[in-house]
Amino acid sequence: MNSKTIEYQTVQRGFTLIEIMVVMVILGLLVAIVAPNIMGRSDQARVTVAETQLSNIANALDLYRLDNSHYPSTQQGLEALVSKPSGSPEPRNWNPEGYLNSVPEDPWGNDYQYISPGTEGPYDLFSYGADGREGGEEDDADISVWKVRN
Repeated sequence: MNSKTIEYQTVQRGFTLIEIMVVMVILGLLVAIVAPNIMGRSDQARVTVAETQLSNIANALDLYRLDNSHYPSTQQGLEALVSKPSGSPEPRNWNPEGYLNSVPEDPWGNDYQYISPGTEGPYDLFSYGADGREGGEEDDADISVWKVRN
């Protein structure tokens, strides 16, 4: 019996320098196109969070008004949504469970501003934005609940 031995040769082929460079150029182009769209979204996300929080606080204020026939005074502030306020006007039917678990800070770590009576509505509720100061443009612009609700 003759036995034939068949030898298989495995060819190992690596990537050439040109192939690697083409892949690097394609990856570079993808990063150049995608990165600007991803960067800068964190500021936009913070504005969206502030708008959502303002809307939630406004809903709690509306519930407070339904129960008590008035909004909290400026002195009572947003804390009136968490614990029963003292002072005038006295809440007659304050919900013992409160209207919010806690008053959130805006996404930049500042307190939301509450003024009753307001100039744009029955109250003013707003954040000073990223700079924490009145006015500003783009991310530094004030965010009002009345702009969010309209």
